[in-house]
This record gives sequence, C-alpha cells and structure tokens, in this order.
Amino acid sequence: MNLQFLTSGESHGLGLLAILDGFPAGLPLSISDFKTDMTRRRLGMGSGLRMKIEDDTVHIISGVMEGFTTGAPIGLYISNADHKEWRNTAIPPFTIPRPGHADLAGVIKFGINDLRPVSERASARETAARVAVGVVCRKLLAQFGIGIAGWVSAIGSISADLHSLSISTCISQAAKSKVNCPDPSSSEAMQSLISTTAKSGDTLGGVIDIVAIGVPPGLGSFSQWDSRLDSRLGAAILSIPGIKGVEIGKAFANSRLPGTCVQDPIIKDPDGNLSRSTNNAGGIEGGISNGEPILLHAAMKPIPSTLASQNSVDLAQGEIKQTTYERADICPVPRAVVILESMTAYVISDALIKKLGGDSIDEMTPRFAALHHAKLQDLNLTKNEHYFWTEDL
Repeated sequence: MNLQFLTSGESHGLGLLAILDGFPAGLPLSISDFKTDMTRRRLGMGSGLRMKIEDDTVHIISGVMEGFTTGAPIGLYISNADHKEWRNTAIPPFTIPRPGHADLAGVIKFGINDLRPVSERASARETAARVAVGVVCRKLLAQFGIGIAGWVSAIGSISADLHSLSISTCISQAAKSKVNCPDPSSSEAMQSLISTTAKSGDTLGGVIDIVAIGVPPGLGSFSQWDSRLDSRLGAAILSIPGIKGVEIGKAFANSRLPGTCVQDPIIKDPDGNLSRSTNNAGGIEGGISNGEPILLHAAMKPIPSTLASQNSVDLAQGEIKQTTYERADICPVPRAVVILESMTAYVISDALIKKLGGDSIDEMTPRFAALHHAKLQDLNLTKNEHYFWTEDL
C-alpha cells in the first residue's frame, strides 16, 4: 500500500480530520474542489435533518502550498456545525442499544459506561472525511483520464431495469434524479416509497452501482491475497457503514450459469487492440484490472435508527425496553453514492501509484504513457518451449 488515510472525530464533536499520506506532489488542489462532492453527500431525498445543519466546508490544513500538493501528508478538516448544541451541555445517559447498530458490540469491546462514545464514532458522519479524501484521489485519477461514477439501482422493493441503458446514460440521468436513479419511472416509484416509509417511522436500504472508466490494464496483482484489486475494492466498500454486500461484475448471476456463458470472449480489432465482447467479470480478472470498465454493486441495509421503536434492553437497569429515536436518515442510499465513489477512487489511486511509482505528477505522467496496453504489439510472447524448472531442492 503506497497511499493511506486515517480519519478522526466524532459525530457531534468539534469536527472531523482526515490525513492522506503517500500522495504525489504537483497536483493542483483548492477548497473549491471539494464543494460539489461534499454537497452530494449531504443532499438527496431521504436524508435527515442533520444534513441541513452542516455545510461540510473542507479546510486544507497541510500538504498543499501555493495551490499544489507537496508530497507531504495532506490534512483535511471539516467542522461540525451541530457541535455548539452539545458543547458544555449535560447529555442524558444513552443505555438502550439499537439493534443493527454498533452500540452493544462497542460497549462490550471497549468496556465503557455509556453508548454515546460508540455511536459518536461509529456514526456515518465519519464518511464526510472519506468523501474529502475521495475528492483528492478523483482529481489525481482525472489527470490520467480515469473517472468514477455511480447511481442507485434499487431502493427497498423497487429495482430499476437498467440493462438497456449505457454507462454514460446511467451517469447523466442519475444526476437528474432526486434519488440518483437513472430510470425515471423507477425514480418516481422510489421517491413515493421513501415518503410512505417516512410516515410509517421506518427506514429503507438499497443497491448502489459504481463504475470506474478508463482504468488501464495491469492494476492490482494475483501475487498475494491483499494485493488483488477486487479484494482491496471489496474491503473498502464493505468498510462503509451500512454496506453489507459487494458484487463485482455480474457475480451472483454468473454463479448460476455454466462457464462458457460467463467468461468474456477476447476479441481483436484490425489494429491489434484486444478487448472483451462482454464484461461479466466487471473489469477485473485474477485480481488485476483488464482494461474494461470496473463495475461494482453494493447492498446497503436500512439504517438502525428508526422512528418506530424496536425491542431492546436497558443496559443500566437490565429491563426490557424500547429504543428511542435519534435524528437520522429515512433512506441514506441516494447520498451514499458519492461515498462509494470516493472509496473506489482511493483504492484505484493507490493501485495506480504503486504501478507507476514516482513522487510527483511530473514523474508519473510519462510512466503512465509508457504502460503496456491490451495490444498485440505491446506483448512479448514467443512460440518457443520453456524449461521453467530444472533443479530440485
């Protein structure tokens, strides 16, 4: 791993901090770069009242001078506007854990005397810092013609049929939808379902699709389990609160078909360029990017903070109790799209930096241009026999 980041901060604390280390020098970066994606994380149908309080302005506190990254760790800070309501305020004890949340597991693990420290750090508020990191990574990828985008393909029981839509159409039409769904009719149905669910005091989950376009072949490796690109992407996506499943390509549908119906045939054009006639593998074979778009599908569960109460136990009194509602989303799926995009951008950025090496954009650019591509002329295979092993221990 060449690139790494840490986040710090609580949901209602002073703010959130992210430190991105291993990032190359020479990338132009300013506060204005963060506004679009930070706004996308806040807004979207189904979001809670907290999102209307925060503005999520990102402050660059290190690693950037004269508008360019320096190669030093990049420090990003986001203040919590809601902190003023909690500072120097006596907070009632929080002792009834919410099913599906980290509350109970967290107090067992750390042995603390209140659920609040667990819920404050386990909160999805932390993902604001991840989106800030993602902005930096996406800007790096853009330097090399790599783009990351996403959309919603299902909310609750409503699944959009997107098979006839191209990737570019999905991206453009999702941007017009209040729920980030490319299909207008499904988008309307999803919005109606969210409104109905809100009135019943419940929450909704869904499915998010992510695509990475322009990724060159050769990122990742099959040499070790933790260097496989699909392994890295799966771990990154599953680390997002509420995400409980990840599919690469058409993994689950593929599992029900014979192999000859699943593998992506390799074809060649007159110029010797190699490509696939399908993309069932989702752009990754053997843990390595193959030059096709990388396709991810992630399942997000309904969040556990429901207006309607659920059965639980008061850990301080030992009595059966009902959970009490804390301000939360009805359906976080639409605004979670940018979070998944950000984590995808981080993993691919790390793989790209590892592939290219170099401490600056100027060093990386010619190396990117010299990469092998899926083209016969770039390959060096022979028809000769080989003696790979000639000695025993």
